[in-house]
Amino acid sequence: MDKKAKKRIEVLRKKLDTLQQKLAGAKQQPDDPDEPARIQQEIDDARAEMKTLKAS
Repeated sequence: MDKKAKKRIEVLRKKLDTLQQKLAGAKQQPDDPDEPARIQQEIDDARAEMKTLKAS
């Protein structure tokens, strides 16, 4: 794993933290019924990218 991949993983970890907080808030306040699903998809995408980076 090179420096670029490590930096990207670090950025993705921070993004996951914020997305998980947004997801919790979206579940508590269902203003937009599609928002939790959209946020969950972003979380899944970020986790998949992290898995790919760690495998390289």
